[in-house]
Amino acid sequence: MDWDKLQYFLTVAQQGTLARAGQALQVDATTVSRQLSALEALLQQTLFERAPGGFLLTATGRALVPHAEAMAAAAARIRSVGEDGAALSGQLRVSVSEGFGNSFIAPRLAGFVAAHPELEIDLVASSGFLNPSRREADMAVLLARPRKGPLITRKLSDYSLGLYAPANRTDWQEAVAATPLSRAGVPVIGYVPDILYAPELDYLGEIEPGLRAGVRSSSILAQRRMIAGGAGVGVLPCFLAAGDPALVRVRPEQVIARAFWLALHRDVAPQPRIRAFIDWLDGEVRESRGLFVPG
Repeated sequence: MDWDKLQYFLTVAQQGTLARAGQALQVDATTVSRQLSALEALLQQTLFERAPGGFLLTATGRALVPHAEAMAAAAARIRSVGEDGAALSGQLRVSVSEGFGNSFIAPRLAGFVAAHPELEIDLVASSGFLNPSRREADMAVLLARPRKGPLITRKLSDYSLGLYAPANRTDWQEAVAATPLSRAGVPVIGYVPDILYAPELDYLGEIEPGLRAGVRSSSILAQRRMIAGGAGVGVLPCFLAAGDPALVRVRPEQVIARAFWLALHRDVAPQPRIRAFIDWLDGEVRESRGLFVPG
């Protein structure tokens, strides 16, 4: 028997309505209704009478409650073991953007690995995302909130981007501060426009309308290295540029605002290893809030 479906059943039995059950499970009422209908179809039994005041258990539903409660107690025991860091195992695959994965998650992952040595962790940090709707990854940190699919989504963090120049090119810094980039005679670095993997990365126009990059890369890490190495100026996430002595932020009054969104398939949401990683990531992001939105 699928515990996920029984969990929805038991929560409706306890809460009495789809809306209250959805709030308890942190999903929408439509998801609760769909899972409940799937369980009734699987059992070929009606578990609730749909009444104006809410959902009332049928005789079959009342007989199922103690079995669901026993499974809930077992799941809680398993979860408590996982929360003690002693029994989390299996594979955890996380899809993230290249910049966030390589510059933020990777340097901090040692603590999570040490706490859960039995986990196999796949950090897929690349220009593009695996799709949690199709179960290509357990979860993804995306640049926009997905609008469809069997997903649980929420904002992970806002973050800011700014215009950066090489620290050793004070002439460029002065030119960019006083003159539009299109006339400053300074090379502009950015993404290759026809292979952008997310529209949220098309932000040069927010610096100056119609601005185009003359030196381009599909990799934000390559763009950072090109700017630091003196190839030009360009837009970088502040968390990626922070602390790099080879970079200087110019036009600090120009701020580009974006957000990271966490998305995971609703079927994996209750799993202890998923919850443990999300709790860890939330904590790391909270502690580093100043990196994402300076000032």
